[in-house]
Amino acid sequence: MAALKVMSSSPTFSVCIPAYNEAALLPRLLDSIDTARARYRGPAGVIEVIIGNNGSTDATAALARARGCRVVDVEKRAIAAARNGAGNAARGEILCFIDADSIVHPETFNEIEAIIQAGRCAVGATGVKMERMSLGIALTWLLMMPMTRVIGMDTGVVFCRREDFAAIGGYTETMLAAEDVDFIWRLKRLGRRRGARFRRAPTARAVTSTRKFDRHGDWHYFRIMLGVPFTLLFARGAMRKMVWRYWYEDR
Repeated sequence: MAALKVMSSSPTFSVCIPAYNEAALLPRLLDSIDTARARYRGPAGVIEVIIGNNGSTDATAALARARGCRVVDVEKRAIAAARNGAGNAARGEILCFIDADSIVHPETFNEIEAIIQAGRCAVGATGVKMERMSLGIALTWLLMMPMTRVIGMDTGVVFCRREDFAAIGGYTETMLAAEDVDFIWRLKRLGRRRGARFRRAPTARAVTSTRKFDRHGDWHYFRIMLGVPFTLLFARGAMRKMVWRYWYEDR
C-alpha cells in the first residue's frame, strides 16, 4: 500500500477530543500527545489536535487554544456530538478519537500509521490500561475486558480514515452512552464490504482515568451492573436519567 500523503496544508493525523469542563485533566493528555508527536517517525507538523468543546463553563477552551489546539464549540450536550464536532472539522487522513481524561502512549502515531499502511483496516483501537489498580478495579476489568476480545473491539485511541468516518455519518448523536461501541460496529460493517476489519495496536495502550472509581468507590460498577438488566426491561426512562447523571452531570 502506498505511504500516506504528507502535505504541509493537510495533516496526516487529526486527534479529536470531546471535552466538557476538562481543564484539570486535559493538560496531561496534551502533554502526552506532544510526547507522541516528538516520537513520531514521520515529518513534523502532521498532527493536529481538535477539541470538541461541549459547553464547558471552565477554562477548557482557553487552555486548549493556548496549547495550539483548534477548538470547535458544540452546543448539543452529548459526547457523540462533541466527537462529531471535532471529527467534522478534522483535516487529517486519519482521525484519532480519545477521551480528555486519558493519556496516550508515546508510540501511538507510529503504531497507528503502521496499521493503516499495512492495509485492510476498517477501524482500530490502541486499547487501554487503568491509571491505578485495586481489587475492585481489577475484578471490574476482568469482567469487562474479555467481552472486548469476544466481540472484536476495544477502546483507548479509536482510529479510522476520515472518508470512512464521513461514509457512516460519524457517531450516533441520539446515544448518550456506548456511542463508541456503535461507531466501531458500523465501521466494521462498512469494512467487510472491502475485506477490511478491526485492528488493535500491538503495544501502544492509552492510560484511562479512574476518576469514576475515585469518586464512587472501587466496587461501584458492580452495583450499577446489578441494576442495569431490570432498568433496561422495566424502566428505560430511569436508565436514561441514570446515564445522564453518571456521565454528564457528575463532575
